[in-house]
Amino acid sequence: MIRTMYPFWSAITAAIIAQLLKPLLKYPKTHKWDWRLAKAAGGFPSSHSSLVSALALSVGLHDKFSSTIFAVTMALAVIVIYDAANVRYYTGQNIKVTQQLVKDLQENQPSEFNDPIYSTKLKDVLGHKWREVIGGILLGCFIALVYHYYA
Repeated sequence: MIRTMYPFWSAITAAIIAQLLKPLLKYPKTHKWDWRLAKAAGGFPSSHSSLVSALALSVGLHDKFSSTIFAVTMALAVIVIYDAANVRYYTGQNIKVTQQLVKDLQENQPSEFNDPIYSTKLKDVLGHKWREVIGGILLGCFIALVYHYYA
């Protein structure tokens, strides 16, 4: 089953390894283990990019790069990678700006901004910087090649 389904398994493996690498790669900078990063969005490497890169390369190797299914998985990969690096990243940046704006307004006019909605904590790391995306792509391609040649 692994041999015939290896594109699926390489994609899942790449995503899991990417998520598990996040706390390991953060430790040298902070000298603290933060295992919550293993389930967090954002960070290095991008698990979204890793998953779709492993899937697309595995499908290309398994079903040939001229196949329709490779074209579909490649299109999916481009959409997901673009989303991770642009749409989701800038959404996170907008959240940071909005939180700072609310904080500034609360300091200047506290009586008008006392609604609990303004205290809602939003996650400001949603997407990835391009280096995180490229790290995910490289990891996904490596995992796809390992599955192709050794599974």
